[in-house]
Amino acid sequence: MTRAQLDKQPDEVAAMFDRTARRYDLVNDVISLGQVRLWRKAVAAAVDAGPGELVLDLGAGTGTSTDAFTTLGARAIASDFSLGMLRTGVARRGGNALSGAGVPFLAGDAMRLPFADDVFDAVTISVALRNVHDTGLALREMLRVTKPGGRLVILEFSHVTVKAFDLVYREYLMRMLPKVAKVFGSNDDSYEYLAESIRDWPDQRTLARTIQRAGWERVAWRNLSAGIVAVHRGFKPA
Repeated sequence: MTRAQLDKQPDEVAAMFDRTARRYDLVNDVISLGQVRLWRKAVAAAVDAGPGELVLDLGAGTGTSTDAFTTLGARAIASDFSLGMLRTGVARRGGNALSGAGVPFLAGDAMRLPFADDVFDAVTISVALRNVHDTGLALREMLRVTKPGGRLVILEFSHVTVKAFDLVYREYLMRMLPKVAKVFGSNDDSYEYLAESIRDWPDQRTLARTIQRAGWERVAWRNLSAGIVAVHRGFKPA
């Protein structure tokens, strides 16, 4: 088994990301043509974490974006179920999981979060909800660990809103993306999974309904890069 399948068994997905961890951030920057940096800024703005607040960054990978949630004085925890991604992130901080902005790295499964109820002011997950075996269960777990009135911010690949561009994008996604990943020394099989999982993922409105069914309210979304990704936001009932 060199890649995960679309049934998204947790051990297969985690192993796949373990193998891609070392070059994951570089390849993401290349294949998104630098857009990933703008997407991270949009997520940080949507989370809008203030002094004294606590943020859970799920699917944090190497923790590249987690520090952005602490710039206004909030605290953040980077969590992922890929130990390879977490180890890479810790190594880049000099082997100290509490270096930099003081962000701890913690292994955790989005379907069984290792936290008590009503802990976090905000929970966020970026381009990782798509990799979870049971989306609804993960969204309910995020609801459980969020404080009443707290917020959820999801960045995920979505459906392009411009038909002519969508044809070009899908051609790039299915044919070119794995080849580009291979050029930069990453696991091209993993990026075949990435392309297929993006194509298989529901559109913006369908995901919003799934978030609502999990118990979140005031759910809305904003498209970025013509709908290549969308930022969904919701709130836990107070």
